[in-house]
Amino acid sequence: MDEMVALARDGDETAFAELTGRYRGELQVHCYRMLGSVHDAEDLVQETFLRAWRRRETYRGQATFRAWLYKIATNACLDQLDRHVPPPSSPLPAVAVPWLQPCPDRLLDEHVVERETVELAFLAAVQHLPTRQRAVLVLRDVLGWPAREVADCLDSSVASVNSALQRARETMRTQLPARRLDWSAAATAAEREVVDRYMAALESADDTALASLLAQDVRCAQAPWAGGNMSDDPVWYSGRDTVLAGWQPVLHGPDRREFRCVATRANGSWAIATYVGLPGSGVFEPFGLSVLRIVDGVVAEITVYGAELYPMFDLPPEC
Repeated sequence: MDEMVALARDGDETAFAELTGRYRGELQVHCYRMLGSVHDAEDLVQETFLRAWRRRETYRGQATFRAWLYKIATNACLDQLDRHVPPPSSPLPAVAVPWLQPCPDRLLDEHVVERETVELAFLAAVQHLPTRQRAVLVLRDVLGWPAREVADCLDSSVASVNSALQRARETMRTQLPARRLDWSAAATAAEREVVDRYMAALESADDTALASLLAQDVRCAQAPWAGGNMSDDPVWYSGRDTVLAGWQPVLHGPDRREFRCVATRANGSWAIATYVGLPGSGVFEPFGLSVLRIVDGVVAEITVYGAELYPMFDLPPEC
């Protein structure tokens, strides 16, 4: 046990704060994967540190201080999940999981986070897992922990961990998109060009340009009360013609609005914050945050969330 850990264990608040601060970012990502909510993940990291401080004398050094914190965080998440509603039982878009939020890339630290483990499709699929299977999958397949360490973390046996992992992997295979491996590469300059062209086409209400940027089988999903969806339930539709037809009222109809766009990053993907205003008014208010999936130079999926997320992404209140 090194000196800093010993001081923290003995009640030195400064040493404890310095130690826990080293792991705050990665623990928040861990809790986000488990819970799907950025806000809940922030709360659970605070709960983790509170539990760790209260139990600091129980740390004996058999595992690293980091692993000890992960055990506390994982079990804090499990306690939270046990109080949550049961997970959905059938494959649904990310927006159909009410508590799932996109996360700004700045909180994910892309230098240490694999993009495919924070994509919205992956996180939505994780929400279908029973809580213990969820923890096993994240610890084994995402963090790469050995089965013995996972068993110790969950106060379980290696056999139980291996069984839970097998069931979790089977579920994930049924929930994840069939072509997921085709879009797990990091964002490129070519993708940014697509994003810039997409924003320009939206701001100019250019249907021809928009059509050229959408995949034939593009999917669009909107969370409740996001991007013009005035329902209490999420909506989703697919197909280029269907998507363009759905946009006609706001682009060209009697309810026409002008758009302004700001590019940002969410869950390892490009996202666009849209702002709308009456034609000629020069005043543009937040409308919706669209997370894009770009495949082969076109937009294959658009997932729209509410403008209430703008502050979390450091986006301006107007444009």
